[in-house]
Amino acid sequence: MIRKTFASMVLIALSSAAFAASCPLYMKDIDAALADPAVTESLTDEQLAEVRELRDEGEAAHRAGDHTQSMDTLNRAKKILKIS
Repeated sequence: MIRKTFASMVLIALSSAAFAASCPLYMKDIDAALADPAVTESLTDEQLAEVRELRDEGEAAHRAGDHTQSMDTLNRAKKILKIS
């Protein structure tokens, strides 16, 4: 019983660490898309402002340790940019 509990705790810790490591990759993807005129020329100024705001909110959530919120926010920005 103790082994199963310990194994479950280890798996949760490892998956959380992997999930947290994805946030910077998403931010990097967003930054690259924002620097690419081929991506940004089809967006309105309002969409670009929203993407920048979502990117900043995602980074703040990541720094605060709320990786679920960070990923959700960054995914919204990626959706607007139409990147995967």
